[in-house]
Amino acid sequence: MKRYDYPIVKTLLDTDAYKLHMQQAIFYNYQNVDVVAEFLCRGDNFLGCYSHILLEQIKMMRYLSLSNEEYIYMTSFPFFKKEYLHWLRKFRYNISQVKINNNQGQLHIRISGLWKEVILWEVPILALISEVFHSNFSPEISSKNAIEYLDTKLTRFFNYTRYIDLSRLKIVDFGTRRRFSYDVQYSIVKRLKETFPFLIGSSNYHIARILNLTPVGTQAHEWFQAHQQISSNLKKSQILALQTWLDQYGKHLSIALTDSITMDAFLRDFNLFFTSSYKGIRHDSGDPIQWGEKALKHYEKLGIDPCTKTLLFSDNLNFNKIISLYKKFSHRINVVFGIGTRLTCDIPYVKPLNIVIKLVECNGKPVAKISDSPGKTFCLDKNFLKSLYNVFSIPLNK
Repeated sequence: MKRYDYPIVKTLLDTDAYKLHMQQAIFYNYQNVDVVAEFLCRGDNFLGCYSHILLEQIKMMRYLSLSNEEYIYMTSFPFFKKEYLHWLRKFRYNISQVKINNNQGQLHIRISGLWKEVILWEVPILALISEVFHSNFSPEISSKNAIEYLDTKLTRFFNYTRYIDLSRLKIVDFGTRRRFSYDVQYSIVKRLKETFPFLIGSSNYHIARILNLTPVGTQAHEWFQAHQQISSNLKKSQILALQTWLDQYGKHLSIALTDSITMDAFLRDFNLFFTSSYKGIRHDSGDPIQWGEKALKHYEKLGIDPCTKTLLFSDNLNFNKIISLYKKFSHRINVVFGIGTRLTCDIPYVKPLNIVIKLVECNGKPVAKISDSPGKTFCLDKNFLKSLYNVFSIPLNK
């Protein structure tokens, strides 16, 4: 098994943008909220054998901090506030928050502590698991292999779209969490910037900084999940989450995630005020065409011109799916596509991991995610899950 005497994650900014955006909102609104998050492998991989390597890497992360150049870079964005950035500059990972063990081949990870601190663990830990696994399972694969296959895909893409108007096409790298490796992600995004005019940004703050791209991301499921226990009224938890985000960011970062408690339940809470205030919504589960049609119908029902709004698709995309969805919706509404695993871990003979880290508790009480894809629904407390179904009038067949 490959050993590492160096840190794989080398900077605090090697993470998804929405983590830092949510962290700032938590910093100003929920300083003392505690959470618990747990790792889940949705595939059949036995990853427990890597637990000792992961623990060594996590111990190295306690030395990470913002450099002066990174701090100055962060101050260039109008939505980050000085008090938060000063705190982030002093932030250090607390490794005691992470418990890792190998249980008969299964990897168990439990992370607990203040939400404002725990929130930064998910992305680098998932990226570490993915890189350690692939470097051991496919040691012969390099960035060169990834770039060669990317070039092949791009050639097919340009041949296929030769007679399609792509003037409205926008694609973002969303590939940090399940990348083959950091080197592969960086090399792929760099090649796309050089040869692919439709790339508009990256969800990775570090890669966005060094390649002079726009960092892209707003909030994740955990933002809505935590509000299930922060709110005094479960039925109004999504409304509180949406309002708190608007209060924090206003016109900035105003793309809302729709599938924490299903799209239908979300749209019932996404009233005229929120629909007008948010620039758009993000798809992350369920049939993307059905989702898009529901979104368009919702805007039209409220008398809002869809051409003033944006749909961001981000669920298991590849170039073929992107073109199909672009042809379906781009003439009716603004569209953006976040492509992740199929970009940064798409290499012949390599099978990406299907891994996540999700909130399971907030303030000592259970939280849940009810996805539009049944396999993505996640909760450790069946009674709470049932109550969520009842409160949000979700059919049991969901």
